Amino acid sequence: QVQLVESGGGLVQPGGSLRLSCAASGFSLDYYAIGWFRQAPGKDREGVSCVSSSDGSTYYADFVKGRFTISRDNAKNTVYLQMNSLKPEDTAVYYCAADRSDYNLGYQWNRGIRYEYWGQGTQVTVSS
Repeated sequence: QVQLVESGGGLVQPGGSLRLSCAASGFSLDYYAIGWFRQAPGKDREGVSCVSSSDGSTYYADFVKGRFTISRDNAKNTVYLQMNSLKPEDTAVYYCAADRSDYNLGYQWNRGIRYEYWGQGTQVTVSS
């Protein structure tokens, strides 16, 4: 059974850090680009970051550049999102997603429609 499972969310104070994990089962992440998305209440889903499968290229939304870092550990079949300097506006449910193709990833990594598999999400709340 193909499955993506996110973990690592929680409640953190502004300025704090969290590391989200996206673990795959039933397939190998080696051949998939992995994206992180988030959705806050009442808002549209938005792309946060992505890492390619071919050469490990990374992409970030402007609102997280310099604060978030995406990485992958193919041996553990897991992708991580290190989130530092968290702000209240980062509060959302965070999802990871897998895309079998790297084609045009640099221009379209934040288009959710290109991803085949999605996790159930993990809640991140940034509040004092």
